[in-house]
Amino acid sequence: PSTHVSLLSHLAFSDISLSSVTAPKTLMNMHTQQQSISYVGCISQLYFFLVFGGLDNFLLAVMAYDRYVAICHPLHYNSIMREELCALLVAGSWIISCGSALLHTILLVQLSFCANNVITHFFCDFTVLLKLSCSDISLNELVLFAEGGVLSALPLTIILGSYIRIGTIILKAPSTKRLLKAFSTCGSHLFVVSLFYGTLVGVYLLSSSWDSKNIIASVMYTVVTPMLNPVIY
Repeated sequence: PSTHVSLLSHLAFSDISLSSVTAPKTLMNMHTQQQSISYVGCISQLYFFLVFGGLDNFLLAVMAYDRYVAICHPLHYNSIMREELCALLVAGSWIISCGSALLHTILLVQLSFCANNVITHFFCDFTVLLKLSCSDISLNELVLFAEGGVLSALPLTIILGSYIRIGTIILKAPSTKRLLKAFSTCGSHLFVVSLFYGTLVGVYLLSSSWDSKNIIASVMYTVVTPMLNPVIY
């Protein structure tokens, strides 16, 4: 369907952009052996990383809803997933992602960075920059957990809800044909979601300090997953 192609095109653009935010600078640092980045460059990198990371998050949720409608309401798919609704969902994803990234970036530039400005990461990650600040970061942390928590939980809830509903529908009348259709429709999306959220949870929720394992996990969701998406889909 045209709506699915439109969603994939936006996801592809978001993936390319997400990788482009971090990978070129990392490769240049490796080539020149100069592990440095300017303050403006760091803040710009952070902003665009938050934008495209958040956009990926919301687009994966929209695509999960799209898969739900395709499997659970196949006869009404074209009437439900109209081009207008698809455009509205994509526009909403862009607006929320840009607004959230701008809010976090504006709050971050109000902070002072005094002594140690060594970033223990290969890009300007938000949580790492907060730890470097010598200012009071309580407001930043409050906004991060409140606004960031809601905007992270909402897409994940939509994804889980969509697949729980799909599983319930299939299990009511299981058949090989329906299972194959569900797998062909949802398999690629489920794999990408698992890879994306699995590495995010490992980096930001299950670890208290940055080490080589966390950096490798970060490479997975910032570079490897975006590169795999075109192949998977």
